[in-house]
Amino acid sequence: MAVLREPMLSIEAPSALEQLFWTHHERVLRAAYRITGNMADAEDVVQTVFIRLAASANDKIDNPGSYLYRAAINGALDLVRKRKGETALDVVAEAISHSPESSPEKQLSSRELRQWLARALATLAPTAAEMFVLRYVEGRDNREIAQMLGTSRGVVAVRLHQTRAKLQKQFRSFQRGEL
Repeated sequence: MAVLREPMLSIEAPSALEQLFWTHHERVLRAAYRITGNMADAEDVVQTVFIRLAASANDKIDNPGSYLYRAAINGALDLVRKRKGETALDVVAEAISHSPESSPEKQLSSRELRQWLARALATLAPTAAEMFVLRYVEGRDNREIAQMLGTSRGVVAVRLHQTRAKLQKQFRSFQRGEL
C-alpha cells in the first residue's frame, strides 16, 4: 500500500509576495490608518490590498511600493465612503458595546471612546445626559423615556436631537485631537 505524503513547503526562500508584504506592510498600514483613524479598519484594508495583489499575481507592476501605497489609500477611502452614512455617535456606540473577545486595539479604542463619552456627558444638562444614556446606552425608546421622566415623547425627541448634534460636534473635535 502506497503512502501519500503532503508536499513539503519551503521556508528557506520567501515568495515574492511575502517579500513585498514584509517590505511594504508598515507603510501600507500607516497610510490606511491615517485615513480610517481606526487600527482594525486599517488592518482590514491592508489585508484586502495584499489579497488583491495575490489574486493579480500575473500582472506586472513596475513600482510595487507606490502601487501598494495608492491601493491602501483607495481602499481606506472606499471604506470611509461606505461608512459615511454612519454618524459619529454610531461609531461610538459600536465601540462601547464591544465583546470581551475583541482585539486589544479595539478594547483600547473602546476605552478611550467610553472615557470621551463620560467627559462629554458631564458637560450636558442632567436631563439631557439622562435621556441620552437611556436612549443610546440602555436602548430605551422615546415613549419609555417620556414615561420615566414625566414628559412627552416630543420633548424627548427634540432634546435627544439637540444632544446628539452637540455630542457629534464634540466628537468631531475629539477625532481631530482638539479636545
